[in-house]
Amino acid sequence: MAIRLIKISVVYFAVGVLLGYYMSIVHSYDLTSVHVHVNLLGWTALMLAGIVYHLFPALAHNGIAKAHVWLHNIGLPIMMLSLFLLITTKSSSYTAGVATGATLTVLGILLFVINILKNLKASR
Repeated sequence: MAIRLIKISVVYFAVGVLLGYYMSIVHSYDLTSVHVHVNLLGWTALMLAGIVYHLFPALAHNGIAKAHVWLHNIGLPIMMLSLFLLITTKSSSYTAGVATGATLTVLGILLFVINILKNLKASR
């Protein structure tokens, strides 16, 4: 699971950088919030989670970790696509998608936090 998260995170890195590059070329920064969230919650957060799960494999082998990975990786694309559509179409009909994706992502991240606090033990 750790290596898979790291690989997924670099895809988000590429998407975030390409989106930033696109905004720079067209001189329109309307999608800045999508760019920032893709980089923070996709690239950075998933890379760090992958590293944590790699360094502490016991954390990756429980139901909490699996739920974290699934919720984060289902919620984030829903949130980002919905936010992209909300901004580009200027239609509030995508607000529910943003809220749904954000809720799933936040729940996943909270499970990651719970997993760390509950299951990470100091080495002796």
